[in-house]
Amino acid sequence: MLRVEDLKIPDNPEYRNLKKYIDENKGKKGSILQILLEAQRIFGYLPEEVQYFIARETGVPSADIYGIITFYNFFRTEPIGKYLINICRGTACHVKGSEDILEALSKHLNVKIGGTTEDRLFTLSTARCFGTCGLAPVMMINDEVYGRLDPTKAVEIIKEIKKREV
Repeated sequence: MLRVEDLKIPDNPEYRNLKKYIDENKGKKGSILQILLEAQRIFGYLPEEVQYFIARETGVPSADIYGIITFYNFFRTEPIGKYLINICRGTACHVKGSEDILEALSKHLNVKIGGTTEDRLFTLSTARCFGTCGLAPVMMINDEVYGRLDPTKAVEIIKEIKKREV
């Protein structure tokens, strides 16, 4: 098991940028959440080494860092795909078939919820509500909202994105 004190940090721009951000913000109220968000922005996710680095640099126990990361669903400990697919699971979307869409995409992409395709192109995820109930059922791919979906339409959108990537 990796220990904070044994951590060897590569000398690269990502860690230097994170260290600078930590130095500018540590000790401020609510700073640990902001530091974690910045680290995820820099690295794309929060691997164990980054968590330990943050613990060492802030003085916050690594168990507390891990607790924060696992409490909030917007933090990731595994790399995500280029396209993050979020299926709304709010009441309106659920009633109008979002579970069928989720099942169809899971089968088409061959991943479970939270999984990333082998080519690291897509990550399949869910969210409670997007506030777009009039368009239910809804999915978001990165920052783009797709509404009034059914399983076939959702799979077609994914196929179109994949076609553009080839």
